[in-house]
Amino acid sequence: MLKQLKKGRQALLALVTVGLLSTAGHAQEIAVKTGEKIAFLGDSITQQGYNNAGGYVRLVIAGLDANGVKAEPIPAGVSGHKSNDMLSRVDRDVISKKPNWMTLSCGVNDVWHGEKGVPLDAYKTNITQIVEKAQAAGIKVVILTSTMIKEDQKEDNNQKLVAYNDFLKSLAAEKNLPVADLNAAMQAEILATPHKGNLLTVDGVHMNQAGNFMMAKGVLKAFGLNDAQLQKANEAWLDLPKTTPITPNAALSIRQWNQLSAIAAKQNRSVNDLLNDEFTKVIQALIAKN
Repeated sequence: MLKQLKKGRQALLALVTVGLLSTAGHAQEIAVKTGEKIAFLGDSITQQGYNNAGGYVRLVIAGLDANGVKAEPIPAGVSGHKSNDMLSRVDRDVISKKPNWMTLSCGVNDVWHGEKGVPLDAYKTNITQIVEKAQAAGIKVVILTSTMIKEDQKEDNNQKLVAYNDFLKSLAAEKNLPVADLNAAMQAEILATPHKGNLLTVDGVHMNQAGNFMMAKGVLKAFGLNDAQLQKANEAWLDLPKTTPITPNAALSIRQWNQLSAIAAKQNRSVNDLLNDEFTKVIQALIAKN
């Protein structure tokens, strides 16, 4: 009898193991589907996240695309905006565009602007109304916790921001919304990476390229991407054009500029576009040669 039980357990274990191995390589279900639209509501961090080729909004869309999901972004980031500003324009900038999804990034300016910011109680009311407006319109909401204000968690504004982010997480739990905990990810990366000066931002608040990667990964995780899918996204990001600005140490004479202007005009292009394309060709040739 004991031998039979042992054999039964071994057979069951074998079946479970085979099942786990057979599903381990399968792609995880991504919540966003091809053809869907994602509105990115936020402040200057989100505005730059769309306007810059390497911004987190662009990276999210490229990361989804790398995994076979072709989504359309709706940019809704405005510099300096707080929760009250976003509430006043969510109908115009998000709901009227009929997106399937909305990511909400709000809180930095509410705290950073001090006396001109938004107190916690009012922030809670504003954010709740934004979320409920979107949900009433059939839009699925993803909450992004607010990123840090200066890259030092001990700084007063970051300490004040804790309560704002705690509210965002509790609201998400109450309404069963996905959360991209970007504040926690940012703190973890800063603590884990030896560095001097800012690691993820250009000025303590607005993201550099590493910061945009951090934000995009967090949003993609909230959309359901697993580690393998995130790696696919990361590989795609490395080849996105015009994400790393370079200023060559070069200058032209007036005659050269005029000659280039004439060439560009014949091609119905700007001189900058002409130079950028030629510069890209030189870089590609240099890499291929070495």
